[in-house]
Amino acid sequence: MADVTALTFLALCLPLAGALAAPLVIRILGANGAWLLAAAPLFAFLHFLRLLPQVARGQTITGGYAWVPSYNLSFSWFLDGLSLAFALLITGIGTLIVLYAGAYLRGHRDQGRFFSFIFLFMGAMLGIVVSDSFLMFFIFWELTSITSFLLIGFDHEREAARRAALQALVVTGGGGLCLLAGLLVLWNMSGVTQMSQLIGAGDLLRESPLYLAALILVLGGAFTKSAQFPFHFWLPNAMEAPTPVSAYLHSATMVKAGVYLLMRLNPVMGETPAWEILLPFFGGLTLVVGTALAIRQTDLKLKLAYTTVSSLGLLVMLIGFGSDHAIEAAALYLVAHSLFKGALFMVAGIIDHETGTRDITRLGGLGRAMPLTWLIAIAAAFSMAGLPPFFGFLAKEEIYAALVGGDIRAITFTAITVFGNALMFAVAFAVALKPFHGRPAQTPKTAHEAPILLWLGPAVLAVLGLLSAVFATFTHAALSSPIAAAIRGDPVEIAISLAPHLGLPLALSLLTVLLGIGVYWQLDRARFWMAVFLRAAGRGPDHGFDLAMSGLVRFAGRLIRFVQPGRLETYVACTFLCLAAILIIPPILYGELPHLPAWPADVRLHEWAVFLIAAFGLAAVLVAHDRLTAIVSLGIQGFAVAVIFLLFGAPDLSFTQFMVETLSVVILALVMTRLRLSPDDRRPPGRRLFHGALALACGLGFSLLLLRATQAPFNDALTAFFNAYSKTIAHGANVVNVIIVDFRGTDTLGEIAVVAVTGLAILALIRIRAGSERKLAANDPDAVGAGE
Repeated sequence: MADVTALTFLALCLPLAGALAAPLVIRILGANGAWLLAAAPLFAFLHFLRLLPQVARGQTITGGYAWVPSYNLSFSWFLDGLSLAFALLITGIGTLIVLYAGAYLRGHRDQGRFFSFIFLFMGAMLGIVVSDSFLMFFIFWELTSITSFLLIGFDHEREAARRAALQALVVTGGGGLCLLAGLLVLWNMSGVTQMSQLIGAGDLLRESPLYLAALILVLGGAFTKSAQFPFHFWLPNAMEAPTPVSAYLHSATMVKAGVYLLMRLNPVMGETPAWEILLPFFGGLTLVVGTALAIRQTDLKLKLAYTTVSSLGLLVMLIGFGSDHAIEAAALYLVAHSLFKGALFMVAGIIDHETGTRDITRLGGLGRAMPLTWLIAIAAAFSMAGLPPFFGFLAKEEIYAALVGGDIRAITFTAITVFGNALMFAVAFAVALKPFHGRPAQTPKTAHEAPILLWLGPAVLAVLGLLSAVFATFTHAALSSPIAAAIRGDPVEIAISLAPHLGLPLALSLLTVLLGIGVYWQLDRARFWMAVFLRAAGRGPDHGFDLAMSGLVRFAGRLIRFVQPGRLETYVACTFLCLAAILIIPPILYGELPHLPAWPADVRLHEWAVFLIAAFGLAAVLVAHDRLTAIVSLGIQGFAVAVIFLLFGAPDLSFTQFMVETLSVVILALVMTRLRLSPDDRRPPGRRLFHGALALACGLGFSLLLLRATQAPFNDALTAFFNAYSKTIAHGANVVNVIIVDFRGTDTLGEIAVVAVTGLAILALIRIRAGSERKLAANDPDAVGAGE
């Protein structure tokens, strides 16, 4: 067990090690460094593959290390059929993507930086699917948003790439905040912070009054990450990233994170009316929107991107249905989609890399120049279209077996699925056939077969799509059934094979093929009418995002102009207003106002004299005609307070007060003299009244605070401590000095630093003003002092 724990920890850390090593490896080995870098995800893949038999038998693997034990926070992992399958897809396809990127970006000046980003992305996604701790799950969830931002904006010199990266970050980051709130609510409802413990709390969550709030928050995170309508627009725009990113993003990583979350929570949050209404509705809507928009596109990557949107909608719809067949269909389609979509995206990248264009209307006749690529494309398209003998066929058959029924709900979603699958059929063969057959078209680059590193990845995925269907019994036992069991929360045994479901499911499959052929035959007309419909429908959520961002910028600008008007007087007034509110409002709300003490009857004559001196100083400040007089008069009150400290037996404090007041008066007088500020107070009467009331409020607040503090019981614990240890530890007889210099030495150093920095800033201001006056005097001697 210790060996498994150590190796699992190593496998999780390998992507980070790859990110650190990538720039150096690429600098030394160039594009051939991809072979060495691919060893990191390959080792992780082999480790997770070694755990497959154990998990297939129904066991779960947990482990980790305590991080903050007092708060039950740990770096822990939880591997069952679902998380292990995702880990295998992430590391297996990740290995192929690293090799593919080595050839695709050969000679790129930033290839090392790209590999660092892709490894960080891989590690973040791997962390999501294996994390047991809520905290670690959320940290990795947000890391996928950050790393995808870096990858989508990799070509940062292009405005379109920067916009797409920002859009993905804003949408998925906002969803991440919803997810954080949802996880906190789940924690509050269940009292656990581990996924493995949450799985057994289904009844507790479903019966909680907070269930709906938790569900909506969780769906906010899942829907934004997995591009469900109306948040679907960021995913096609993410195609601004290099093709290796697109292939990885759509097949095994970020967009599947939301689907993984819904699958993980299905045992504890499923089987409720809200779950079975919201997920099928938004999933079905996303399926229709994605396929309809895919038909309109002419860019190969965009066509595939929109079908990813539709496939994610199909998965969400199946999870929401919740029946045994629906869960089995979701498990099968999850694997099938990863295989065929990764292969097709890499094929699109090969076409772009070798011809210089991805526009389907400018491509044709590539079959002779690129026969191997065409064969791979056909194999992947067969799986995407749901044709035998590929794994996509098994998934499609199980989907129709799950959806057929006599009620209006089943009929509606079956019709939606047939429509969506037919359009995906047409798109699949548009990508796999249109560029390769017909007369050769003139392309920016002369087409030829791709090097091995480019076609190796899609070839492996296409072959796996075939072998997994041919050996379906083994695939189900090792992979599909454990996935479905984890989603369902109970043991599941999938038995679907290349022998189709007879009856209505087979009829629906045939109908899908016929409709798909019809759409493919009239693809140009379908594209035209879809464009007409979308123009009539108006601008969509993508334009709404731009409006929202521009509105946010305008609002932020107005808010900044309101709270930061550039007037020191306003800032100081706001500061003292907040201070007065903090000092006065809480004591009133919580009944902590002090009792007013009786006026002392034994005030001596010299004490009255000190109070009168302070009062005269205050009056002098109020009636002063210039700032210098007001500053000197203000010092009178400070000296009076210092005398009071002296009379009440605090000579050290009194001496400190004398020094502070003296320095304050001298420094302020020097500054005011050098700055030559106008002696006139030009404030209108209303502002004077407000400032006076504000000053009285602050004075009243401090008075109430001091009265309340002096009326509280005195705790002499610190006094006893300092008296006991000042001489024995700090070797000082003066307790006050020891406190300031030794016990609070760092605090005192900070205070000295603040005073020093303030003095330097004042000196700089004086020098700037003096320099400005000299320049002004040199240009116009009569202008100096004219505005004072």
